[in-house]
Amino acid sequence: MSGFDRERYEEAKAVYAHADCVIAEDEINRAYDRMAAEVTRDLAELDPVVMCVMLGGLQATAELGKRLAFPFELDYLHATRYRGETAGGELVWKVSPGLRLADRHVLIVDDIIDEGHTLAAILEAIRGQGVASVRTATLLLKEHDRRAPGLNADYVGCHVEDRYVFGAGMDYKGYFRQLTGVWAIGREHDSA
Repeated sequence: MSGFDRERYEEAKAVYAHADCVIAEDEINRAYDRMAAEVTRDLAELDPVVMCVMLGGLQATAELGKRLAFPFELDYLHATRYRGETAGGELVWKVSPGLRLADRHVLIVDDIIDEGHTLAAILEAIRGQGVASVRTATLLLKEHDRRAPGLNADYVGCHVEDRYVFGAGMDYKGYFRQLTGVWAIGREHDSA
């Protein structure tokens, strides 16, 4: 996308103005504290690679990472199905991991597991590199029965109802990733 799209910008402002805060900042911080304790218990002695799924996982990786008091290497990948929209499409790989992952213990960090098709494809690609193990950490797990078969997260911050959510790394059409809480689109905008 290039240039200023006034209509999309105004739409985002209107959606936020009518959105419902579903998870406050303090609850998110407690979730990251708990997740960090679990990750430390499982990975602190394994020299892991913490792999950020861009862009949504950026905030989750930063928040989780600053709570990990052991050495780890940090890398990222960028795969998306959304491309600035609110519904997923075909998987697009933008950046592959830069580190050699064979025989390494890898922690994939993302913002949310909704249906999980993007994460399932990422996990398949990472496992294909001969890793020793791969685990997943996600701030949110959306509650519904449409998840990709067999996909689960090893570390989950919070559960959220089946609504379109943004904030805490997740966006609404490219906006509001910076919010410290999680917001759900108001019922009148649910078809957005």
